Amino acid sequence: MSSVVTENCIKCKYMECVAVCPADCFHEGPNFLVIDPAKCMNCTLCIVVCPVGAIYMQHEVPEIQRNFIELNEELSAFWPSITTPKSPPSDAHKWNGIPHKLALLAR
Repeated sequence: MSSVVTENCIKCKYMECVAVCPADCFHEGPNFLVIDPAKCMNCTLCIVVCPVGAIYMQHEVPEIQRNFIELNEELSAFWPSITTPKSPPSDAHKWNGIPHKLALLAR
């Protein structure tokens, strides 16, 4: 079982989660972060610090976002690992809570 980054991270990409992760399991794409489930230690620190509530334990991912479980695994296989947080996009606050952002995911 691992933590899973879900839809609300798309175009928000805050990185408090990266700063607290003891397993260095985050991977960065152009406008989204994912967690490598093979590296995740299930510590839940990332869930606690995510300012937009985009991270869940795998068994708690809302049914409508269950596709993000596979998406995290898929994208973590080829996106680069990130261990040092960066600043979020300048318009990140505008995207918080906007539904149906999957189509905006840049790969």
